[in-house]
Amino acid sequence: MKARLLAACSLGLIAIVAVAGCGGSSNGSATAATKHKSSGGSAGSGGGTVAVANNPQLGRILVDSQGRTVYLFAKDMNGTSSCSGQCATFWPPVTTSGKPTAGGGVTASMLGTTKGSGGMMQVTYAGHPLYTYAGDTAPGQTKGNGLTDFGGLWSPVTTSGSAVPAGGSSSSGGGASNSSAGSGSSSAGSSSSGGSSYGY
Repeated sequence: MKARLLAACSLGLIAIVAVAGCGGSSNGSATAATKHKSSGGSAGSGGGTVAVANNPQLGRILVDSQGRTVYLFAKDMNGTSSCSGQCATFWPPVTTSGKPTAGGGVTASMLGTTKGSGGMMQVTYAGHPLYTYAGDTAPGQTKGNGLTDFGGLWSPVTTSGSAVPAGGSSSSGGGASNSSAGSGSSSAGSSSSGGSSYGY
């Protein structure tokens, strides 16, 4: 009888602990970032492939080896990343352990690397360090487009290496860098309401 009572009490305690553990954070972005980071938020090791995808709204944009949209950060200057720490949790850098690989539609000569946070090699395109967004949980999503997290505008990248114009289309795969970033929304870590130009 004592053994049964002890077993029942133990099961009850385990159930309480399990329910308490489900509380978690209400920050959906943080949860998405954790999942994205653990599933490989970079273009992958052994080459870091960057390819091109046709997005219905934005036209031809760069994606990583898993088909996730690749972004540039307007705050980055002279090919150096300005995103580290918490920023890199929400905006994982596209990294490589070797020479980046150009997928179909990508100009191989525009691919390069720069030293990112933690000493890893971050893939660049036309001199811009590349990132993915933790809120994009499936290939083809562009939820990071126009956000102004961490003090700068985030934009998908065209095949010419420029930012997709805010609120516009880049069906031709080219175009100049956006100079009016008024439509961006702000989420965790934002410290800017939108930049006025990229400064490149």
